[in-house]
Amino acid sequence: MLKKLLLLLVLLAVIGVAGYAVYRAAQLQPREAPPPAAALIAVDRPAVAQRLSEALRIATVSNADGAATDHAAFDYFATFLKARFPLTHDKLKPETIGRHALLYTWAGSRPELAPVLLAAHQDVVPASAEGWTHPPFEGAIASGSVWGRGALDDKNSLVAILEATEALIGQGFVPERTLLLAFGDDEEVGGSGAQAIAATLATRGIKAQFTLDEGGAVTRGIIAGLDRPVASLMAGEKGYLSVKLSLQADGGHSSTPPPHTVIGRLARAVDRLERQPMPARLIAPIDAMLGELAPELDWPARIVVANRDWMSPLLFAVLSRSRTTNALIRTTTAPTVFRAGDKDNVLPASGEAVINFRLLPGDSIASVIEQVRRTIDDEGIKVEALEGFNNEAPPASDVHAPAYALIERSINEVFPEALVASGIVLGATDNRHYAAVREQGYNFSPMPYTSDDEGRIHGIDERIGIVDYERMIQFYAQLMRNSLAGGA
Repeated sequence: MLKKLLLLLVLLAVIGVAGYAVYRAAQLQPREAPPPAAALIAVDRPAVAQRLSEALRIATVSNADGAATDHAAFDYFATFLKARFPLTHDKLKPETIGRHALLYTWAGSRPELAPVLLAAHQDVVPASAEGWTHPPFEGAIASGSVWGRGALDDKNSLVAILEATEALIGQGFVPERTLLLAFGDDEEVGGSGAQAIAATLATRGIKAQFTLDEGGAVTRGIIAGLDRPVASLMAGEKGYLSVKLSLQADGGHSSTPPPHTVIGRLARAVDRLERQPMPARLIAPIDAMLGELAPELDWPARIVVANRDWMSPLLFAVLSRSRTTNALIRTTTAPTVFRAGDKDNVLPASGEAVINFRLLPGDSIASVIEQVRRTIDDEGIKVEALEGFNNEAPPASDVHAPAYALIERSINEVFPEALVASGIVLGATDNRHYAAVREQGYNFSPMPYTSDDEGRIHGIDERIGIVDYERMIQFYAQLMRNSLAGGA
């Protein structure tokens, strides 16, 4: 009798918990799409497409070896911008920082207000013409699109920002808050240009209200079970760390191997790192993203997300199944290089492996290296940070800050069909270099992004639709109107 009573109580408890979870999920209601802005700026599509086309013809390819960079291309690009955007170069104060980085200052009428900084980068990655419908540096205008390297990453943003600035000056717009336009020249190989701009701002005692750089986009079909487009307004980005594992041991002939060879020990270390990934965590921007998406999700996903405060083990198990969502909840571990041995009958006396980590905000380079040592548990293997690109993850920004609401409002006015949701950038952008000279930092590229576009960034047939490019210009104009008016 007692067993039956206990079973009944357990059953009632399970039903009660399940009912509570469903109730919480049912309370979530999708937000209504806001109305668009009363009047977006008018855009001359053929003219703006032509200027973007001309910009894409200039092969501003960055190179980690500065001596191999075509500096004349960057000089010509600066000359091109001055010729095509005369009002901007007359009204704003343009400066060259370092070799080719550009900083424009549009002084506001209220200098006591913290400025707004919009960032983009001039440089592009290399491109071979092989496989392209139109050559990558021809800037072809065809099939309703502008084609070429940089059409998505990131000359489209740079030129669109200048188009918006030029248009607002032409309309007589006078900013109250100062606007800074920061255009680095080597984002693709580390961002020393952006670092130089940030250092210049620091010496001048300037701290921006917020920075906005490339990163999120207006996605469609990326999130399973969600038909509505999602404008990803990122509130952070990951750090970068490559760790080298190296081992020295006795070599010799392969006919008399030891129980554990250099390759075997390194392989075991790599296997342990893959089997024991960094722990999952729900940082503030991702928690906010899930909260924003939850009302739009199908059942039963909505139940899990709505109750993520106590269903986190289940949530993490589900998110870990996808490579993309797994990267949102942990510092990722990716073995990328393995070197050992060069002859099939000789035991190598040394070897090394390189593991690339993308650091979730809150995880430091030092803590990850210590975790690697504990996980591999082999004192003979040397663990060290590989010199080069490594950087800590900048602190995540506040998704409840007035600056976030202001950008969200601007997105709503230009993309009323989209749901605005937060998140973090999984790669690295120039925005990280401005962390010390800003209050908040966000990432958003006002362009559509589908799974097809993913292969075109740094890939073949990079292009942007002219209508989509028009909306980019209108977004930046709305953002300037809203943010430079001196409000919150």
